[in-house]
Amino acid sequence: THPEPPMPAYVIFDVEIRDMSRYQDFMKGVKPALDAAGARYLARGGAHKVYEGDWQPRRIVVLEFPSVAAWEAFYTGPVYQSLKAIRDECSSARLVSVEGLDA
Repeated sequence: THPEPPMPAYVIFDVEIRDMSRYQDFMKGVKPALDAAGARYLARGGAHKVYEGDWQPRRIVVLEFPSVAAWEAFYTGPVYQSLKAIRDECSSARLVSVEGLDA
């Protein structure tokens, strides 16, 4: 039998941007880092609508990573941590990850 492939991880950011020009610096650096980690954007700042509850997100970004391990390696790694320092200067975020279903 073959080992089961890892389940994807979905990462959801709710971002409040305070300085858009500085945030663009973060975005320029994070895109190639995400590509290198095998991640892809599923949603990035598109229109959203709240249907229930009291959550009032600002800007929503949804990413797909190949696995939770890939996400955690990316998030805690030196490349993203240096970019996160830029992100933290110009924005604040709520962030969760959720393990997806196998295909």
